[in-house]
Amino acid sequence: MCSKSVAFSIIVVSGLCIKKVGFVELRSRRRRRRREVMAPVVKLAGVDEELQKILEANMDQVPARMRAREAFKGIQLQIDHILFKMPSEGVKVEESYEVNSRGLKIFSKSWLPATSHPKAMVYYCHGYGDTCTFFCEGIARKLVSSGYGVFAMDYPGFGLSEGLHCYIPSFDMLVDDVIEQYSKIKESPEFCTLPSFLFGQSLGGAVALKMHLKQPNAWDGAVLVAPMCKIADNMVPPWLLKQILIGVASFLPTIKLVPQKDLAEAAFRDVKYRELTAYNVIAYKDKPRLRTAVEMLKTTQEIEHRLEDVSLPLLILHGEADIVTDPSVSKALYEKARSSDKKLNLYKDACHSLLEGEPDEMIIQVFNDIISWLDEHCIKNTSQ
Repeated sequence: MCSKSVAFSIIVVSGLCIKKVGFVELRSRRRRRRREVMAPVVKLAGVDEELQKILEANMDQVPARMRAREAFKGIQLQIDHILFKMPSEGVKVEESYEVNSRGLKIFSKSWLPATSHPKAMVYYCHGYGDTCTFFCEGIARKLVSSGYGVFAMDYPGFGLSEGLHCYIPSFDMLVDDVIEQYSKIKESPEFCTLPSFLFGQSLGGAVALKMHLKQPNAWDGAVLVAPMCKIADNMVPPWLLKQILIGVASFLPTIKLVPQKDLAEAAFRDVKYRELTAYNVIAYKDKPRLRTAVEMLKTTQEIEHRLEDVSLPLLILHGEADIVTDPSVSKALYEKARSSDKKLNLYKDACHSLLEGEPDEMIIQVFNDIISWLDEHCIKNTSQ
């Protein structure tokens, strides 16, 4: 190796291949990567050439994601999915941007009953790579139709919030950002007297649990849908590869190298609904960034060791056939959590995306279970 052209060599992992590359070669690769189209090239039905160009743009930064969302939001609301058939009448919807204490512009959205006061507030925490502008729309409408108010936000770097797409430099920092945003709403005169519930899906389940562990007495309960208490073993790289990735993450944190299976294929049982995930145009669909992957692994390990510290009322829902997050750890959470008010629902044959990727009858059943639990706990809170 010529010392004039290569200052040093490092290990680079791509898929399951491990090889040495020089610093100059690596730098050249990173330049090429920045020029590459980052979003998968998917031809969507009813999309003309101009919209297709927007879809294929590099969405690493938020302006491109904002353009894509604006261009596609009308198309999204017309897709053939049960969540987009939820009634919108009687729902007051607001979207806003606010600069947080770290100087990042954060996108948030609210859904409230238009003609009545909500009986409780639900604070939604979305999953990995996701946004509160797609499937969350239908989830929120369903909850509002049952009398609840819903607040949601895109984490920094996700969806329409500022930051490098799907980059989590620190999971604790992300959780603090969510606490900051939701605390302001929760403590406002309009909502401070209402019961407040966390609602976390997948990675959002880990966010909700970490919020509770940081604020043990702040929330009246949590609904956890396939919570990321542990990433399923088959979704994690082999041990040796994982150790290499952890080492490389310390000096190449944002690079996309972590091998990943097709999440939609793994998470969605209904094939028709799986194909519709392509319309979630600002969701992150690339390989995980190294630091993001390391932070998620560290977080699940921490949560797995702190299950006994969970003390708030819990509804845990998990598909028995989930191969993305491990249902056995949801069982462990139910068994070990200190809370005396806890319930675990396991759904036979169901996969990871219980509210988005299952047949309609399963989605309806899961919604009914969630709303029944929320109704019961609203009564408990108002009678105390």
